[in-house]
Formats: sequence, C-alpha cells, structure tokens
Amino acid sequence: MHIAETQRWFDPSDLRCKAPYGAVPSGERVRFTLRPPRRAAFVRAKLIAQWEFDGGRVTETDLPWVGLEGALDLFSGELCTAGYTGLVWYSLRLERFDGTREETETFQLTVYDGNETVPGWFGEGVTYQIFPDRFCRLSVPDPAGMVGGRTVHQSWEEEPVYLPDEHGEIRNRDFFGGSLAGIRSKLPYLQSLGVETIYLCPIFEAAENHRYGAADYEKIDPMLGSEADFTALCDAAHRLGMRIMLDGVFNHTGFVSKYFNGDGFYPTLGAGQSPDSPYAGWFYFQQWPHRYASWWGIYSMPTTNKENPQWLEYITGEKGIIRHWLRLGADGWRLDVADELPDRVVHAIHAAARAEKPDALIIGEVWEDASQKVAYDVRRRHILGGHCDSVMNYPLKNALLAFLLGGNAAQFQAEMEQLRQNYPRWAFYSAMNSLGTHDTLRALTLLGTGTDGKDHDRDWRAHFAMDETQRALGVARLKLGALVLYAFPGSPTLYYGDEAGMEGFEDPFNRRTFPWGREDKGLTAYFAALGQARKGFSSLRRGELNWLRCDGRVLSFTRSLEGEALLCAVNAGDHPAVLSLPDGRRLRLESMSGGLYRLDGEPEQLI
Repeated sequence: MHIAETQRWFDPSDLRCKAPYGAVPSGERVRFTLRPPRRAAFVRAKLIAQWEFDGGRVTETDLPWVGLEGALDLFSGELCTAGYTGLVWYSLRLERFDGTREETETFQLTVYDGNETVPGWFGEGVTYQIFPDRFCRLSVPDPAGMVGGRTVHQSWEEEPVYLPDEHGEIRNRDFFGGSLAGIRSKLPYLQSLGVETIYLCPIFEAAENHRYGAADYEKIDPMLGSEADFTALCDAAHRLGMRIMLDGVFNHTGFVSKYFNGDGFYPTLGAGQSPDSPYAGWFYFQQWPHRYASWWGIYSMPTTNKENPQWLEYITGEKGIIRHWLRLGADGWRLDVADELPDRVVHAIHAAARAEKPDALIIGEVWEDASQKVAYDVRRRHILGGHCDSVMNYPLKNALLAFLLGGNAAQFQAEMEQLRQNYPRWAFYSAMNSLGTHDTLRALTLLGTGTDGKDHDRDWRAHFAMDETQRALGVARLKLGALVLYAFPGSPTLYYGDEAGMEGFEDPFNRRTFPWGREDKGLTAYFAALGQARKGFSSLRRGELNWLRCDGRVLSFTRSLEGEALLCAVNAGDHPAVLSLPDGRRLRLESMSGGLYRLDGEPEQLI
C-alpha cells in the first residue's frame, strides 16, 4: 500500500489520530487512533514503538477496535511515556483475518522533560544581532600593544580585507573599531526598531576581528572597551527594557590565546609552549606541539578538551565564565557550534546559567531540526530539557527564503508544521528566527539576485552591487520575508544592517560596517513598524498559530490570543490573489504584496 493511502488513515497532526498534538512531556499518555475504511476489512491494529534513548527497545501496543465513525473503523489505544525522555519512533500496523498487513510510515514522537521551565522573555520580542567590530565606532582606535598584530581601517566605509596574504591565508586581523560604547550610543535607535534582546557576536579578547577564537574569556577585547563599558551597556539596555545575550565559543580557543599561546604573546605558559603548562590538558595533542585537534582543521582555533575537569570548572563553575558575565549584567548565552559540545557540557552550562540567574537563557547554534540532530554518532538532547532553551532556526530561514525565491507556500507550511510537531512548545516559541546571520549571505543580496555569486571570483563579489531592478526585487521580497518572520512564533531576529538595506555575499562581505547616514530609510521605517507591532500585540508574542491558505505563492496564517486575532498574508507571486478569511470574507492581495491585518472586528490593515 502506498504511504499516501495509509496517511489518510493516520495523520499525526490530526487530534483525531494522535492526542495531544506534537511533542509531549515525560509521563504523558498519548492516544493513537487509526481510521481505515470499513471496506478494508482490518480486524487488528498495533502500535510499534522504538525507544531510541532506551537502547533501541521495541514495544508493541494493541490498539483495540473501539467503534465506527461513518464508514471508518476506529482502532485506538494509549502509549505511556512515564520514566522516559528522548525520541520514540513509531509506526502503526493493521492486520486482516487472512494475515495480510499494512503499515504506516515511521513517525517521530518527542518526549521531553516536563519539569523544564524556559524563560518566556526571549521568544516574545525582537532580537537584534550585532557583529561588534562593524556596528558603531566613536573614534579610531590605536591597536598598539593589542593581541594579534592588528591593523585598523581609518575609513569606516572601506572594504574589509577579503584576499589572502602572501602566505595564502585570510587572517581576519583587520579591524574597524566598533565598540561597546558605540553600541550603547545606538540603544535609542534599537529601541525604535522594537528590539528587546541584543545578541552580541563574541566580545572577548581575540586576535581576529570576528573574535570566534577567544584569547581571554575573562577580558573584554580592549578595542571594544572595558568591563566597565560592558556593565554600562547592560545597565543602559536594561533601563530601556532590553536584554543582552552573549556568544559563548567554548568548543575552541584561539591559537593566539593565554591558554594555547602559540605565538608567545601572553606571559602565561600556554599549552602550545610546554607540556607542563597548566592548560596542557585543555587541548588534544596528537604530537606536541605541532599536531593538535582544531575546529574543522583550522590551526588558529585549537579544540578544547571537554573531558578535562579543570576546563569544565573554568567554564561552568561557581566562579566560571558563564556565571561571571551573567553576574556583570548579561542575560543569556548563545552557544557557538552547540553540536560539538557534549550533552553533559551543555547541561552544565545550562545549570550554571540558571544557578546564577533563574531566567537566564541558553540558545544553541544548530543548523538542522534540533530534535533529530546527530553529532559524532550521538543523538543530541538539545531540546529535551535541561540543555538548550531553544536553537537558531535555520530550517525556518531556509524554508522561508526558498518560498520567497519561487517555492511553494505549502512546502514552507509542511516544514514548519514538522518542526512544530517535533519541538516542545517552549522550544518552538523560543526559537531564534532569522533571514540571515553573520554566517550567511545578506538576505537582500540573495533575494535580489537569487545567487550566491560563487560563479565569480572574490574580487568580483567584493565590488558587486545590485542594479536598480535587482535591488527593487530584493527589497520587495525582504519586506515579505520580514512580515512572516515578525508574525511567526519565535523571536524575529534582525541581523544588523538588514533593516538599512545592506548588501553582500559571504564573509566578509556580509560583515561590512553599518552605513550610518546612508540607510535605506524606507526599509528601516518598515522594520520599525514591524518591531512595534511585535511589541504591542500579545497575539504576535504568545498567540496560537493557525494556517490559512498556503499554496503556490500565497502564504497566510493567523495568530490569536484571548480574543485578539491578527492575520499575516503574503502574495509572493506575479499576479493578484484572493484570500478567503475564516468568517467568509475575501481579501484581495496584489502581486508581490503582503500585510498584517487585525481580524477581531472589521479587517484592519496594520502594516
């Protein structure tokens, strides 16, 4: 029997077939009901479940016949999840008198720790991601004496260094001098965008401008400012109702760091200098000193030894890095390459954060469905409770961009509905949703050109700027994508400068300096309106998601809470479309248009 046919008998998203909907807390009894046609002559049904986190144990549960519904037989029974957290892979089997069988495809049931309490503040509001070196500088810094042999661009408008040096390396040692004080000076601007969380890419001392290879976790990079500047930023943000989330890069440090000290810059004895270093056990040496494990083989980022108890205490102990910076004003951590941190380490980080600040947040960098993620042959526990509160929602980014670039809205709906079924509600509603980050192309460039530019060399990509037609298309698509993003469950996350119309392909072209005074003011005003709507409507912050028409180039859904109902409707096609509303009224959508509408009363277009 084709899966398409058995799917009509059982749909895990239909409460008549599986209840409750989606993921369940441990201990919940889940009811499964098969609904085959009477004429199919089935007499028995079973639920076959594989409990992956219990050694792959397989159980079979009878689903007795419980009656008829019209021309359908109903076979129904319950599965008890008491004492278990993890994934259950299940299928449903139907048998006839003659022994012939039909079986559904295999489905996923996520069973999570129901005692988990996740801070609600993050998923409700807008997040703004800042690459600190490139956001705002108040003066041109002097790099003398700083780690890394840095150079500083005198002009804020210069292009970042993008070509290899004489050794064939791109060393990322060119800085522009953005600072924490500069960020603090722009807090009123961020407030005008409706921002409630500021996510800062790494701010700790490091040799490279991206600072993803920490040289000293205990020290703010001097080009960014001081510990006092950090505290002042946190205090000022808090007064304006904003929170600060830091980037925790604990999977690796810098080759140039006080821990490894590969170039001897620091007075401490680093692991790369002596086997007697107090940090020697923090790294994996195959042959000291030249052969050591590093992130993706990049020698400048030696991988840390997560089995070393001193390293773990340094990061997660009472006086460790996690708690120290929360104590000084941070409100949460985003964990870089969370998949490469063992579950017990992520759990220790989570526990340390909660011990210091009960509403501290932990977000993991995961590029796939986090409920299914396998890393180093281990199924990860990212969102089962006690680890990550949620993750960066790259599946949403990819699905939404694919739709905007010509895909079918039904595919976007299907992919998001799968995530909603697989994730605990708190993880789905606390996801970091974006159209782009520091690791991806600028959304405007991708949406305007439809390409990553890799069919040209780096010099071409560095100097490329969209023509008038491409830019108009990119802006139109970006507005539609932002509308969906700000109306969808999870935190709408804005990568700095996207609201100003910044263009660029991959790193470093997506990390140019913010164009203060040269912004696309119309685009900025649009994002500000979205941000204020997100802040002002409780249905956008916490409301239920219900899909309306999702087919072809039309994507629509509602968010509702306590009598307040808002509609997000997008037509990304080249022709007008008509959308039927729940109350029978019809809404005309012009080509390449969208809107946010209030439905509790006469439809009113808000944006």
